[in-house]
Amino acid sequence: MKYIVVLGDGMADEPIKELGDKTPLMVADTPQLDDLARKSIIGMAHTIPEGMKPGSDTANLSVLGYNPKQYYSGRSPLEALSIGVNMKETDIALRCNLVTLSEDEVAYEEKEMIDHSSGEISTEDAAILIQAVKSELENEIYKFYIGTSYRHLLIWDQGEVLDLAQPHDILGKCIKDYLPTDPVLNMMMKKSYDILNQHPINLERQAKGLNKANSVWFWGAGTRPALTSFEEKNQIKGAMISAVDLLKGIAVGAGMKVINVSGANGTLHTNYEGKAKAAVKVLLEEDYDYVYIHIEAPDEMGHQGNIKNKIQAIEYLDQRVLKIVMEEMKQAGVDYRILVLPDHPTPIRCRTHTSDPVPFLLYDSRKELDHDWHYNERDASLSGVLVKEGYTLIDTLLEK
Repeated sequence: MKYIVVLGDGMADEPIKELGDKTPLMVADTPQLDDLARKSIIGMAHTIPEGMKPGSDTANLSVLGYNPKQYYSGRSPLEALSIGVNMKETDIALRCNLVTLSEDEVAYEEKEMIDHSSGEISTEDAAILIQAVKSELENEIYKFYIGTSYRHLLIWDQGEVLDLAQPHDILGKCIKDYLPTDPVLNMMMKKSYDILNQHPINLERQAKGLNKANSVWFWGAGTRPALTSFEEKNQIKGAMISAVDLLKGIAVGAGMKVINVSGANGTLHTNYEGKAKAAVKVLLEEDYDYVYIHIEAPDEMGHQGNIKNKIQAIEYLDQRVLKIVMEEMKQAGVDYRILVLPDHPTPIRCRTHTSDPVPFLLYDSRKELDHDWHYNERDASLSGVLVKEGYTLIDTLLEK
């Protein structure tokens, strides 16, 4: 038996007036998902434990079977594992986003958060900009590390875990009330604007009509994580396919195989087919029984408030990932179970994560069901199936 998770990050949403009070999942052309839904268990799952912030960190830990209340120590430490940073007990890791702030001639704290991802800046451009910040601001206490796209890392020796604002939560807002209270972190963010705003890379981006990456933004502080081995916990070997350092970091911490796919970049135009084929290969040609395929694009489109592209991202997941995986598994004649779901909603309305339950479907190639469900939030709610603790969903998938 092989086990597959297809995770559409932020795929769930709320009814949208422009879509006739339907959600992107309801409007998207998803023949593969809808065909599966008719043959599967469908329902809703709470992936965010009560009292915890709705993030891809806590939510994906849940889907992977790790109770966030037991295992979560912060987002950035998980990303540090992916980047290869060996954190000390006294280290604090912080996410270092490259963001776009307004260029009004006002004080730094009066600027507005325009874009949490700097137009999904390429890793190549971002690396040059982080290096510029690093050369000016790094010292023995604060160390910068290059990650992927707009997502980078700061390690703070002898630091403290602070409550820091997530940049995707304050899009369109003045940053004044969301800046770090720590004076050094605050100073570094302000100085980064002076370093970056007129940097040649950013002037070139501006000339092309792209958003500048003109400031760093620190958030997601945490301590070194300690995850139980996925293989020891579940008695199967697992693999992770994602373009996002957070997911790769969780996999590293859990002792899972991390598969890097050429052209997988976490954007709307990622290498979907490459991810699908890599998943099939690790299941059929290597000694692995579980693969987790993470698709970031729906979440990014939700943060951007782009309805059309969020629908497109869902359709790409359906036709360019799920369809390929299922055709290949059927052709191989191998029994498999597949779980499809988002980690959390990223509604167009608020352009950030919420804690609402998410729709899931669970298909078993050995025993197809027969009913009239479609895969969306409404039908999943009407099914009456509710998983109150998302981290237990893996037990249903693995038939524990």
